[in-house]
Amino acid sequence: MHKRTVEQWREMVGEVIESKKDEFHFLGYTSVTPNDIWDCLLHNVWKGNPEKRLHEIVQDIFHLKPQTFMSYLTLQTYQDEDLLQSIEALTKGEESS
Repeated sequence: MHKRTVEQWREMVGEVIESKKDEFHFLGYTSVTPNDIWDCLLHNVWKGNPEKRLHEIVQDIFHLKPQTFMSYLTLQTYQDEDLLQSIEALTKGEESS
């Protein structure tokens, strides 16, 4: 099969991502969503939107480990907190003026 960007394969691998979500739920990570898994793959595994074959995408999804996913979520939480603090600092600065 030919190569496409990972985003172009997304609809086709929906059931595979759903299966990975079910696996994480079984392991106790009940708040995991398919979008969370996809975002983790984009940022940590694929590091963008590279071209891959379908079997490579499926393999990457099935090989995603809970540790990799939790590290991604932890990093996202820290980045979101930094962003929130920056917005709050800017907002307070505008209120003082």
